[in-house]
Amino acid sequence: QVQLVESGGGLVQPGGSLRLSCAASGIIFSINVMGWYRQAPGKERELVATVTSGGTTNYAGSVKGRFTISRDNAKNTVYLQMNILKPEDTAVYYCTALKNWRPDYWGKGTLVTVSS
Repeated sequence: QVQLVESGGGLVQPGGSLRLSCAASGIIFSINVMGWYRQAPGKERELVATVTSGGTTNYAGSVKGRFTISRDNAKNTVYLQMNILKPEDTAVYYCTALKNWRPDYWGKGTLVTVSS
């Protein structure tokens, strides 16, 4: 059974930082493209970042230069380091394992709130 479990969300002030983690089980983690999506209130879910098994990354324009996605294949874990957070980054963040560059499995999400 595939499980993706996110952690690290919370309340942070504008300009602050958070690091999200996603622990994966039940998949051959090392060969999967992994990614983070987010869904803000009243908006559609959107891609934030992806990382291939070899470490190649891709980012949405809105987070490029502020967020960094990484993975540790030995720990079956993918991370999202978020810096210079803005109120518009407020959303539920979802970890996903992609197949053919489309989300195949989802975590339950972790809430990030950026507010003063």
